[in-house]
Amino acid sequence: MGELVLVDRRGDGVAVITLNNPKVNALSRAVLAELRAAAHDMIANPPGAVVITGGERIFAAGADISEFGDAEQAHHITAGFHAALNAVAEIPRFVIAAVSGYALGGGCELALACDYRISGERAVFGQPEVLLGIVPGGGGTQRLPRLIGSSKAKEMMISGRQVRADEALRIGLTDELVSSEALHERALALATEVARGASHAQAMIKRAVDAGLDESLPDALKLERNLFEAVFHTADSEIGVASFLEHGPGKAHFTGK
Repeated sequence: MGELVLVDRRGDGVAVITLNNPKVNALSRAVLAELRAAAHDMIANPPGAVVITGGERIFAAGADISEFGDAEQAHHITAGFHAALNAVAEIPRFVIAAVSGYALGGGCELALACDYRISGERAVFGQPEVLLGIVPGGGGTQRLPRLIGSSKAKEMMISGRQVRADEALRIGLTDELVSSEALHERALALATEVARGASHAQAMIKRAVDAGLDESLPDALKLERNLFEAVFHTADSEIGVASFLEHGPGKAHFTGK
């Protein structure tokens, strides 16, 4: 989509989004604009699965502090973060963050906006905004407690401390921990596996989980019922059921229709 956010739509159905803003992958307004455009492109024309990654030493170091100023500028910065990261979260496919090195501030918030996080052994997460006398503005105060619980999230954000990969795995901030050398291979392997699946059903599962968490249980169950009925209008549901009856589970070849 540009020079600061690189997009590679691979032949296996996987799209790779790479942050490319040396030296620290700061999430400037320009980077966020390109990230938002890339996400909207994948909302309009979804791939099979998405991997988001950054640099080997720094996944993303957060907002570009040089752009900070008064409250009016702060308004534009947080609006830019929310627009870009909400767009990432709204991609109707499984979005995997492959985190190598530091994911701090907005970088951590970008990882939180993904569906799944795989970390290399040198990964470090944190929301250190309080050390600047400010608060997270890219979704951290909302997505982090939904992922790891309110007490641990408040402790991390109020102290501003950094969490290394082993602790991130233990508290649920990351979902897998692999060697730094194996990180991208593992992320691409998982994305490739997902991309071969029933994409409409996957999108409906993501919608049911994400939207359902913001609803009461009765309303969330109603959403699930509606999606369960809707999925039977897809060709993949016919393929999957027929394949199961004839060959057993896990043998279907889906078409994405």
